[in-house]
Amino acid sequence: MAITRQVITSLQRDGTDMLGTKNIAIKIIDESIVSGSLLTVESNHFCVLKSRGAVLNVYETGQYALTTPDKPLVGSIVQGFFGGSSPWVYEVIYVNRAKLLVSNRGIATSAEMAEMAYQVDYYIHVDTKEAALDLITHLPFNGHVIDTREIADYAGPAIEQAINQVVQVTKMEHINERINELREGVKTHLTDFLKTYGIMLNDLKILVLPKDDRMRELISLQAIGLTPIESVRYYLALRMAEKGLVSAPNAAIGAPFQIGGQPPVGFYPVGHETGLTGPN
Repeated sequence: MAITRQVITSLQRDGTDMLGTKNIAIKIIDESIVSGSLLTVESNHFCVLKSRGAVLNVYETGQYALTTPDKPLVGSIVQGFFGGSSPWVYEVIYVNRAKLLVSNRGIATSAEMAEMAYQVDYYIHVDTKEAALDLITHLPFNGHVIDTREIADYAGPAIEQAINQVVQVTKMEHINERINELREGVKTHLTDFLKTYGIMLNDLKILVLPKDDRMRELISLQAIGLTPIESVRYYLALRMAEKGLVSAPNAAIGAPFQIGGQPPVGFYPVGHETGLTGPN
């Protein structure tokens, strides 16, 4: 037989919060939740009480004595029909109203079909009791927890669509020039999308980089004023210098490398003393 639960809380025995900084909602199902149990709601939480799929109440910060429909089912009625346990199943859902950090990563293609890696970091929170109801109505539980990874999974397509609208028509070297436009587009799409789930979008940061490390370095070299061919030479020179090759400076300026003042193999001196003359 279920033991009467005196206090329902999101705090664990060691004082830590079950919601923490990654979970936006948790669901507690317990047969010992009956009339007279005390429901505790922390200052950064909402709490939704459900029974058999129906919402009974939404609570803000405080402590409340629950009044549930199981009170008349006592004594011989319970013993005879339900084997000593209450037929009512209650769900206590705690919703985190603190700001939570969510991250999305993905790949977009530029106008040249070059792969660009993007990262979007943003803060979300649930602001009102009505928003808490929207959250548990439209976002299903996969188990007993809804965490920020699930929010990122749902928001991913909306973010990808907003980014591709700009990136796909922009050359790779000009994408960062349109980063403000890109940020506003993502913010607008994401705000409208999350509103359906009762989630409010706060700050947002976006970063777009070439997926290939070599391409990032080449673009960085062009950004300091080098031409495309000079960027390739300097990139090659840097890689050669890392390997300890003394010919790295020659690669940077595009000149042949000579050992001991002798011309490289395949090159021959031109002059009257050799009998060789240059082209007219």
